[in-house]
Amino acid sequence: MTSEEIRPATAGDVQAVKTVTDAAYRHYIERIGRVPQPMERDHAANVAAGMVFVTGDPVTGLVVIEERDDHLYLDNLAVHPDAQGEGVGRRLLDFVEARARELGLPEVRLYTHAMMWENQKIYPKFGYEVVERRVDGPYDRVHYRKRLG
Repeated sequence: MTSEEIRPATAGDVQAVKTVTDAAYRHYIERIGRVPQPMERDHAANVAAGMVFVTGDPVTGLVVIEERDDHLYLDNLAVHPDAQGEGVGRRLLDFVEARARELGLPEVRLYTHAMMWENQKIYPKFGYEVVERRVDGPYDRVHYRKRLG
């Protein structure tokens, strides 16, 4: 496998998925005052459900996606800090968009915490538009979508 390939995660990848997710989100704990939801996900269940795709050997990045009736939901995109700035995130976003097209879905949707301002600079650069900002329980979220043409 090349380090550039994106493949479905297997049971053997669950620990790497947890490690990369924790490393990517850990620095947000203090900023938002709680553990970010991606760190609390059941990674083994998501992998078993076929929702997780990884890249790198060892794993340096991942996405968790869920097919919905009218869009592909991007639940998590995580890149290990050691691999950030190398285009891993862009390749993962390209993969998600290609996957949505393969499934015949017209758009990708995602949200990020309002205090994760780095993400609010990144997603618009890749064609994502803000749909709304909404507070869901303790989470202040900015919702995005990208219509695929």
